[in-house]
Amino acid sequence: IGDVINAFSSAGTAGPGDSGTPGGGQAAKYADVAAVFKAMPEAFNPDAAKGVTVVFQYHITGGSGGDWYCDIKDGTCRVEAGTHDQPTCTLKMEEGDFLAMTGGDLPPMQAYTSGKLQIGGDIMKSQLIEKLFSL
Repeated sequence: IGDVINAFSSAGTAGPGDSGTPGGGQAAKYADVAAVFKAMPEAFNPDAAKGVTVVFQYHITGGSGGDWYCDIKDGTCRVEAGTHDQPTCTLKMEEGDFLAMTGGDLPPMQAYTSGKLQIGGDIMKSQLIEKLFSL
């Protein structure tokens, strides 16, 4: 479980619009939830996904929230708005907590243990998120 939640807090990972400051700068990078999901295909590591078939369903509540899913099949990643019929793993969060976590302001372990991040389905598959994405 620690791996899945640590995937959203990779310190020092610089991207477009990111200051590259460890643990910081990313909150400004993602102005809203949709921006996080828009960035996911670019943050995807196809080498880590060889032989992997998994669907991550995200339910984010709040004003800029919504439903998105990441469909990963053997080195490819498709991120779509909406719900998938058969997700492998489901992650639920409130938008403010999700943005704080992806921005490095909310430690993922704290989000999970406090109930702000709920993980359903195949929890073991959720551990792949850290290997598949560098947000």
